[in-house]
Amino acid sequence: MAKRTINKIAVIGSGIMGSGIACHFANIGVEVLLLDIVPRELNAKEQAKELSLNDAVVRNRLVNDALAAAIKSKPAPLYHKKFATLITTGNLEDDIAKVSEVDWIIEVVVERLDIKKQVFENLEKYRTAGTLITSNTSGIPIKFMSEGRSEDFQKHFCGTHFFNPARYLKLFEIIPGPKTSPDVLDFLNSYGEQYLGKTSVVAKDTPAFIGNRVGIFSIMSLFHVVKEMGLTIEEVDKLSGPVIGRPKSATFRTVDVVGLDTLVHVANGIAQNCSEDERIAIFTLPDFINTMVENKWLGSKTGQGFYKKLKNDDGSSRIESLDLNALEYRTKQRASFATLELTKSIDNVIDRFSVLVNGKDKAGTFYRKTLAALFAYVSHRIPEISDDLYKIDDAMKAGFGWEHGPFQIWDAIGVEAGLKLAADEGLEVATWIQEMLDNGNSTFYDIKEGTTYYYDIPQKTMLKKPGQDAFIILDNIRKSNEVFKNSGVVVEDLGDGILNVEFQSKMNTIGGDVLAGLNKAIDLAEKDFAGLVIGNQAANFSVGANIGMIFMMAVEQEYDELNMAIKYFQDTMMRMRYSSIPTIAAPHGMTLGGGCELSMHADMVVAAAETYIGLVEFGVGVIPGGGGSKEMTLRASDTFHKNDVELNVLQEYFLTIGMAKVATSAYEAYDYGILQKGKDIVVVNKDRQLATAKGYARILADRGYTKPVMRTDVKVLGKQALGMFLVGTDAMQAGKYISEHDQKIANKLAYVMAGGDLSEPQRVSEQYLLDLEREAFLSLCTERKTLERIEHMLKKGKPLRN
Repeated sequence: MAKRTINKIAVIGSGIMGSGIACHFANIGVEVLLLDIVPRELNAKEQAKELSLNDAVVRNRLVNDALAAAIKSKPAPLYHKKFATLITTGNLEDDIAKVSEVDWIIEVVVERLDIKKQVFENLEKYRTAGTLITSNTSGIPIKFMSEGRSEDFQKHFCGTHFFNPARYLKLFEIIPGPKTSPDVLDFLNSYGEQYLGKTSVVAKDTPAFIGNRVGIFSIMSLFHVVKEMGLTIEEVDKLSGPVIGRPKSATFRTVDVVGLDTLVHVANGIAQNCSEDERIAIFTLPDFINTMVENKWLGSKTGQGFYKKLKNDDGSSRIESLDLNALEYRTKQRASFATLELTKSIDNVIDRFSVLVNGKDKAGTFYRKTLAALFAYVSHRIPEISDDLYKIDDAMKAGFGWEHGPFQIWDAIGVEAGLKLAADEGLEVATWIQEMLDNGNSTFYDIKEGTTYYYDIPQKTMLKKPGQDAFIILDNIRKSNEVFKNSGVVVEDLGDGILNVEFQSKMNTIGGDVLAGLNKAIDLAEKDFAGLVIGNQAANFSVGANIGMIFMMAVEQEYDELNMAIKYFQDTMMRMRYSSIPTIAAPHGMTLGGGCELSMHADMVVAAAETYIGLVEFGVGVIPGGGGSKEMTLRASDTFHKNDVELNVLQEYFLTIGMAKVATSAYEAYDYGILQKGKDIVVVNKDRQLATAKGYARILADRGYTKPVMRTDVKVLGKQALGMFLVGTDAMQAGKYISEHDQKIANKLAYVMAGGDLSEPQRVSEQYLLDLEREAFLSLCTERKTLERIEHMLKKGKPLRN
């Protein structure tokens, strides 16, 4: 296969999905041509300006307005606003010839076959032979769309279904047409994984493909169970959310966000086009759904759906929920179940399912009914929608945010137990399940030597799951490759002389055991290995230090112990930087407070693009005390030479801490000085992150890594900077922008970052700054206001973020 590169793409259609796809390609550095139709009439503003339909600003109004709205939307579709410069807009009359210059054309117009075919007919007039051309349809058969097109068009045409929002949802379904070249499928599969950061799944050309077919069934099945069991929407969202590894929005809140009309459209499409589906009756809309659609209670887009947000007289807001029997809104109700209480001590979600299905209350009944229906349904979808069971699991995890796919959950309960659940509900599963058991295979998956194998139905044996070679999966190697373990960490041998430290504490908080584990890992690496990675595959890298421990020491006035604990944190961070082996931090998700400080002290950071990183200690009532205040001062000093006004540079770094700024992507972290250009890198596919980090650790070691010398040349500005900061905080407090306590915290930080009240600028050591930082941190821990803030966070169940 000839090498294919993607430098520029065209996106046809600038709606929410089209603009989102355009933004995500811009995120990875690809030029984008975004085209849409020309308006047929002037709007009021254009009429007032006496513009005509021939003016360029009018002709491109639809596409420009759509892109502008997308860029302003939340969550942001761009990693960084500067990436918007890679997107050029135009219209399908004046600019369609420009598609001849692109490497890939993606159609994202309205879901009508006649319109899509018309668009493809026009595109083919200008498309260069060999250019990829794909449709983002969510359900129209691919085979119909390319009818009548040239041989070259059909060879390079298929479906590429992104899920909304394109930046955040990882599923990338690739649906071949009748004549799609295998080389095209292979390229898109690889490109989706490596460049777009997606989970690529090749699906069959069946209604709703894989993700929506199973996902919509799961929701529709639940709608029927709700009525059957008399459950409230609060109860269902409690049962179908994080407790089983699903998003916080669970079921009904998710439908409100997506839009009930969207769900109904897909469900009706399946009902109309899947006459052979043994559960087709499930896709019949319940009466309460029909009523909601008639009333236009479609969710967030119409202001009310299953939930409704209202304003109180005092300006505050409240959420009401829909009573599915009366179809009237009422005050939200709390939901609790005894069965869920039994899972609170079970940290691993996958281990909860065997407890949940054996519950003796309504929750247990709910799980038995819904999982039985799900198991039976997915068993019958093979080979209809996919020949491989792992693709169904991958699609549900990447497209719907499930932590585990249906077959993984079935394995956790036990295949035999799952069969019994289905039988008890009067459901038949596909015959291949029993054949699998009869052939001596008791699970759908198996782990051998750190590699995942899945049951292949045609060959009736376990096969290696494709695409794993680029990944390191810690769940697969944790036991076999363990080098050290305590209650806070597991140290694993990643191979090729590189160790990994994986946090195991709640929300990966950094306490004494984690620090001890980090020090032990450095000991081991310095003695017998070549490098060290600090990475994990939990939802978040680390939400910070264990502030509950700090709170207890402060309340008990154990200041000597607290001083020792903070110094231990600082010393461990400094050891990360000044060890004889390279250290690579691999942050992702929330990387706050101490997690950010750890990352900043590694030799290099390999950050996932979706890293939300920052020094947030001000929110707790303290300053960064694990080296973060020192490090930001050092980094300011290192950039003084780039700016004549050193005070301005220092002020920017001060504000990053003082405003508790959290980057909304790894790329934004460069702006805050948290990541460093030329040293730290960003990977789009989080699944590749650890393997990439390991690779860089090996590269640094092979270059002949030498232990760095501790810095003694950090320039601090003394009274000159301190005076500026104190004047600023006085003005902020006088203007009531900050409280007296906030001013006190800011003044402490100012003292540290100025290097104290030195009479003139001078060079100081890192240790000098660390001592100032620790002294300031400890003094703030004695403040009543600080302790009240920490106690408030503890009571809210947020004992972290330091």
